[in-house]
Amino acid sequence: MSKSIPSVDITPSAIAEAGAGPWQTSTTCPYCGVGCGVDLSGTDESINPVKGTQGHPANHGRLCVKGSALHETLGMEGRLQRALIDQQPVALAKALDRVADGFRQTIDEYGPDAVAFYVSGQLLTEDYYAANKLMKGFIGSGNIDTNSRLCMSSAVAAYKRAFGSDSVPCSYEDIELADLVILVGSNAAWTHPVAYQRLSRAKRQRSGLLTVVIDPRQTATCDEADLYLDIDPGTDAFLFNGLLAYLAQNKGLDKDFIRHHTENAEQTLAQVCLEFPNPVKDTARTTGVAEAKIARFFELYAQHRRTVTLYSQGVNQSTTGVDKCNSIINCHLATGRIGAPGMGPFSLTGQPNAMGGREVGGLSNQLAAHMDFTPESIDRVGRFWNSRKMATQPGMKAVDLFKAVESGSIKAIWIMATNPVVSLPDTEQIERALKACPLVVVSECFEDAETLDYADVVLPAAGWSEKDGTVTNSERCISRQRAFTKPEGDIQPDWWLIAQVAQRMGYQDAFNYTSPADIFREHAALSGFENVQGQPGARDFDISLLASLNDDAYNTLKPVQWPVNHAYPMGTPRLFTDQRFFTPSGKARFVRISPQKPAIAPDKDYPFILNTGRVRDQWHTMTRTARSPRLMAHISEPFVEVETGDAHRLGLEQNQLIRLQGHQGEFLGRVKISSQLKPGSLFAPIHWNNRYTKAGKIDSLVNALTDPISGQPESKHAPVQVEKTRMHSFGFIALQSGTLPHELDYWSRTPLDRGNCFEVAHTTALQKTSHWQQLLQTEGDWLHYEDPSQGIYRAACFDGDTLIQVLICAHRMEHLPDREWINSLIGQAVTPSQRLALLSGRQSEGQAQGATVCACFQVGEHKIREAIIAGCDSAESLGKRLKCGTNCGSCIPELKAIIAGQAVLSQEKEASTA
Repeated sequence: MSKSIPSVDITPSAIAEAGAGPWQTSTTCPYCGVGCGVDLSGTDESINPVKGTQGHPANHGRLCVKGSALHETLGMEGRLQRALIDQQPVALAKALDRVADGFRQTIDEYGPDAVAFYVSGQLLTEDYYAANKLMKGFIGSGNIDTNSRLCMSSAVAAYKRAFGSDSVPCSYEDIELADLVILVGSNAAWTHPVAYQRLSRAKRQRSGLLTVVIDPRQTATCDEADLYLDIDPGTDAFLFNGLLAYLAQNKGLDKDFIRHHTENAEQTLAQVCLEFPNPVKDTARTTGVAEAKIARFFELYAQHRRTVTLYSQGVNQSTTGVDKCNSIINCHLATGRIGAPGMGPFSLTGQPNAMGGREVGGLSNQLAAHMDFTPESIDRVGRFWNSRKMATQPGMKAVDLFKAVESGSIKAIWIMATNPVVSLPDTEQIERALKACPLVVVSECFEDAETLDYADVVLPAAGWSEKDGTVTNSERCISRQRAFTKPEGDIQPDWWLIAQVAQRMGYQDAFNYTSPADIFREHAALSGFENVQGQPGARDFDISLLASLNDDAYNTLKPVQWPVNHAYPMGTPRLFTDQRFFTPSGKARFVRISPQKPAIAPDKDYPFILNTGRVRDQWHTMTRTARSPRLMAHISEPFVEVETGDAHRLGLEQNQLIRLQGHQGEFLGRVKISSQLKPGSLFAPIHWNNRYTKAGKIDSLVNALTDPISGQPESKHAPVQVEKTRMHSFGFIALQSGTLPHELDYWSRTPLDRGNCFEVAHTTALQKTSHWQQLLQTEGDWLHYEDPSQGIYRAACFDGDTLIQVLICAHRMEHLPDREWINSLIGQAVTPSQRLALLSGRQSEGQAQGATVCACFQVGEHKIREAIIAGCDSAESLGKRLKCGTNCGSCIPELKAIIAGQAVLSQEKEASTA
């Protein structure tokens, strides 16, 4: 049976002042760029499981597993509640004084470019606006950049080159209205699950809707694809330039649209035809895809006018990411597929407010309100802000910014709502930079964020449930995020912390905000300042109609897509319907692309190409998602996917521990042998870090090489070598409390409902390590079992009838018992039969559910296989029986794979008995 989703107990003081007793509110999910609406309710003692907002245009009531578990990540355990200076608690006012004094002294001695902010797509728009205004308008430097630089800055630059503005032309509705949807470098089934489910439902409802997936790795998104193109890593621009040549040579162009609404078409088309004289053959040769597949893709694109191309990190995270994005946009311009329902080039942003950051100037090369560093815009924004210290040139982009920190050019940095010690490329360089920096300030919610180790000043920031403001999702939809718990201790929202520092630096009048509504009104007013639509120099981002919202109207603001002005008072579902663009000529621009392979190729020393990305149930560096045990149940350890042939050649076994080494850094993870990769390719997740594993920061291997235009790093293509580890002893430790086992050669931590479980391995016998011996000194009643011939050792410690600690090890992993049932007993009273089962390593009653497949309803693989044997032969029938796959749908590809695998096992069994 599937388990019900638990509610979370919250202290009465944490509940928002909505009155005693039952309350409810609507807010926005803090995870990916889909921007789902979330409904919450509760009492003064607890918060109920979250629900999707039925009326929200992004999700229509649906949530993914991460969104469904949001209430499980709340509570004050592990939260930062006090300000720190040099790791010692201090009054918040003293910490704010230290930040203001430190920045002021640095600016006075070294100038404004000696300081920097590094911010995040986790900030609300109002937070972002205040930070950008302080740095660019009053400190007078462009040195504010965001972790969104790592996510979508290539897409931004490409839109601006083509349209003259950072304008996403589409809506999610267009995915459902299209006849052909192309997903490029996007595992949307896992990274944007609700948007993907909208596509999946549309396919079931309309048989004519076709999908093409383009990715070096056959991901869960390929599950329903009509065509899968397994391109070589980094060859996206070759593919789309070949497509453009094919369209030009096969009467696939919309010549009327090109003639009247674009420029630079003639030169661009001539170049691609010269480079791809035989488009199908030449594209197959340069991308590594079979000619038949290339031909089919080109035919599908030519035949279907209503085409949406969805693209994400697989395209953006490249040293030629901007060119790749423009190669996609060129094909849409060549066919006139933009500005109408069911068509357009659609960049899926990774974070909940990456778009909001773009609106306010969170990127170092933008000014504010979609204005660039032109003399006219600098003057305009300076007059609006009444500032005499405006930044006059772009600041440093993220990777260069941290290089400047290490070199000493930047001497004070304020990091907000992000964990760069884990997430930036070449993480060892980031660590060196922060160690060398005289003043590091970090605003953070959680105590276990690794970047805190390098902070001189720590400011306790409000988390998702405590923040009030707005976010903008991938389709330009502005939604309200509403607080529903009261901050405890010294916790404050980011905009307030920024305003307090600004006031202490002498900018009281400019930062005298009393609420996020004050900031939003100013932000909206700036968007319309000297911005006359239809006139030369008009800007795409205009929400000026919202500048007059009073507090009540702001609090009740419904989701709306910008622009929102007098011309579009109800918002704008899609842009460029009038076929006018924001370039000086009013025409869209073709951009000539010369495709290039990735900057560093594999060689004999580093023969494998490492691709990095997200997994289904985790988010960024796990500071929030790891607080929910069920989100850790699907994939609980760092891993490396290795292609089947490569694994055989290297002599690797499933779940074996291997080490990856690159030009810098190393990574330890479990082998996952996969037929869904190209030979020579590897895949590993981005989430794990030193709080959850040993040597698990995959970005330590990613080279700090960036696109020359966008500054986005090449996170999808790192040459590495694979090295076997020589572990002698394997085991796991389940306990209520304890320290991280740094002494051991490998460990990985999984939070439990009442403690932690550590998967461990060592080059010598685990039971002889000092860490193991120290754990055996825990006070309590101990039971022991040992089989020296197999290296098996099992021990359990009890406080009365309550199990508080379990230590189990063996020479071989297959001699270890199932963890699930043992972990479920930690902190619980156990029966005599269960005590014996712990020593025997066999569950005393019932059957373990196996590896979690459906995290929404906590359905394990064993239960699913039982149901298949009992007659369930489809994902739908499994859903009816076990509920798996009926919430967010992210597990459906895995359910189908288990069904197929079980069928193969049954056939083999029948053949063996025939």
